[in-house]
Amino acid sequence: MNQIINKKVKFLDLGLKDYKETWDFQEEIFAKTVALKIENRKLGDVGQQMTENHLFFVEHPHVYTLGKSGELSHLLLDEKGLIEKGATFYKINRGGDITYHGPGQLVGYPILDLDNFFTDIHKYLRFLEEAVILTLAEYGIEAGRIDGLTGVWLDHVEQQNPRKICALGVKSSRWVTMHGFAFNVNADLDYFRNIVPCGIADKAVTSMHLELGRKVDEKEVKEKLKGHIASLFEMKLIG
Repeated sequence: MNQIINKKVKFLDLGLKDYKETWDFQEEIFAKTVALKIENRKLGDVGQQMTENHLFFVEHPHVYTLGKSGELSHLLLDEKGLIEKGATFYKINRGGDITYHGPGQLVGYPILDLDNFFTDIHKYLRFLEEAVILTLAEYGIEAGRIDGLTGVWLDHVEQQNPRKICALGVKSSRWVTMHGFAFNVNADLDYFRNIVPCGIADKAVTSMHLELGRKVDEKEVKEKLKGHIASLFEMKLIG
């Protein structure tokens, strides 16, 4: 079966939006895309419909999320503590352990049919990391990867004080992706003290504003990051 290739990606900035509401929104689009791919496979080369791709940027109110492979003990708050922090908590269906989302953090949710690009989850994750690395380089921040760990790190070579600035956690089915990355731009890092971030106890978390010593223009960061994602994936962003 030859799939109709579509490299157009609908982009939408959701602003500040509740985590569960956004998760439900993702799930709806994800399910429709997977269902369409199943239907297309039944149809063969005749009568196929083109699958769509989406990229959402969003900020969430304070929330902790635990992936399928995570341990509940990595959340260091009980229910009362969550209320005191004004935070919510969800067990979700992405890979990875526990992480935090909140204002000042740029969260990206690509819902892509990778059959339109390349069918390689490892490459997909590396491209998302690379887009963040290239964005940080425009601000004079050198970042990279640490073997065996996902995400984007500072002091990734010498590792005297390695610090994670962007976490990744994704889900995929039939090469359709959901969930994505969390990039600390102006995030309140105090909230990370209430978890063992991504299950890694011996490494710190950082943000652009901490590294640069100033608040960062989040709109500018979004535009730079969008451009790098589009270039790496050879996609055409719509919207």
